[in-house]
Amino acid sequence: MSYNYLPLDKSPTNFQQVKNLLAFNQLVSITFDAHAKITACRDYLDAKLNSGEAIFYGINTGFGYLQNVKIDPAQLEELQSNLIKSHACGMGEEVPKDIVKLMIMLKIKSLSYGNSGVQIDTVKRLMDMYNNDVLPVIFTQGSLGASGDLAPLSHLSLPLIGLGEVYYEGKKMPAKEAMQLLGWQPIQLQSKEGLAMINGTQFMSAYGMYNLIQADRLLKWADIISAISFDAFDCIAEPFHEKIHSIRAHKGQVDTAARLRQLLSGSGIAAQKKEQIQDPYSFRCIPQVHGATKDTFDYVLSVFIKEINSVTDNPNIFPEEDLVLSGGNFHGQPLALVLDFLAIAMSELANISERRTYQLISGQHNLPMFLVKQPGLHSGFMIPQYTAAGIVSENKQLCTPASVDSISSSNNQEDHVSMGANAATKCWRVINNVEKVLAIELLTAVQALEFRRPLQSSPQLEEIVTAFRKEVSFNEADRILHNDMMKAIEFIQTVPDYD
Repeated sequence: MSYNYLPLDKSPTNFQQVKNLLAFNQLVSITFDAHAKITACRDYLDAKLNSGEAIFYGINTGFGYLQNVKIDPAQLEELQSNLIKSHACGMGEEVPKDIVKLMIMLKIKSLSYGNSGVQIDTVKRLMDMYNNDVLPVIFTQGSLGASGDLAPLSHLSLPLIGLGEVYYEGKKMPAKEAMQLLGWQPIQLQSKEGLAMINGTQFMSAYGMYNLIQADRLLKWADIISAISFDAFDCIAEPFHEKIHSIRAHKGQVDTAARLRQLLSGSGIAAQKKEQIQDPYSFRCIPQVHGATKDTFDYVLSVFIKEINSVTDNPNIFPEEDLVLSGGNFHGQPLALVLDFLAIAMSELANISERRTYQLISGQHNLPMFLVKQPGLHSGFMIPQYTAAGIVSENKQLCTPASVDSISSSNNQEDHVSMGANAATKCWRVINNVEKVLAIELLTAVQALEFRRPLQSSPQLEEIVTAFRKEVSFNEADRILHNDMMKAIEFIQTVPDYD
């Protein structure tokens, strides 16, 4: 199989593969083994339905509170298309393109195990949609994170039956129009298929994996930016000594201290004698704070890797054991909890970053007030810190856990829900905010570092500062700093993190 494909089957998919999928615009394909398992499961289900009068939830019954309504065999296909149409009730903002792509990939992955009862043509069409960039319009609101991500996955599924809207070749259009351009016919859904498509955690999982990809990048930048701030504030390097961290050996803390020692290695500023005895916590405790977030990241990632390598629809079909079992693998509780945890942990990167920004503009350690040559006439870097403070406070409000909430639905049949979808979209907003606060710190730290000249920071940090200065010049006098702040965001989005 071509290196430009992500193979999907029962083999575990790892974090690096998901990152590469988006970074290198890879395609997706099920393997021969997955093809055989999908086909065998569908054949088993057809035989099961044809062999007697047994009732299976959602296959030949209604859904949710209507579970006891038996459906005539002649109406089973209509039942599945009705399900998708009736459940496509999303509202709010549109889900970003990369997250939609992850939703499709993760749905294919879940179906590839051969426990969902779908026909192979449905899976092939999902692959065609992904590989031809036919991306359904999906909305952020509508899932309770428990019966599967019902509303978002229904919008994902509408194009299978020729309904809904998609983006194709950069344009938003009815799915039917895109299908005509591609010569595709609507899929005739068979029994169980609609339920297999919309039961599942792929909305939460896609957001979670995307959030983790962004968090991974920002964790690396947080160390780099804090190291620039550390030298700009002329801090004492003693708190990063490995002996300190050997006696409180949390992995994230130890790794962060080692990373900071490496980033500051060869710094002329770090080597010079200091006037102060200790520095503020926002500098002295970087390993402890960043490290705790890294440890949280590792735990959250482990949960999501388990989830994306799972089957999360209902009922589940086990052809070899002759079992069709109804359960609750679609419940998003494991994801809701860790999405809240990730949001809280990432918000702490912004909290401590804003405090470093505040210290840099405070006129201490022989730096001018607000990092400008004529404070008073010029306000300098006074207001970027205001912006960072406002964003940090917004994150505190967003970090109220969604997972402690629940609400009854489907006439009390679905009486406990995870609210994992809300946790997922909140976490996405928090991480976007963290990026903004780190960019403001970078802008401020590089400005402050100029007041240490002719002393130099480490060769590695000076390389980053030089690259940044090609985008944002030294601030001699007041100018519109919004433009500089946006360039700083773009810098940490597009420039390698020098890891």
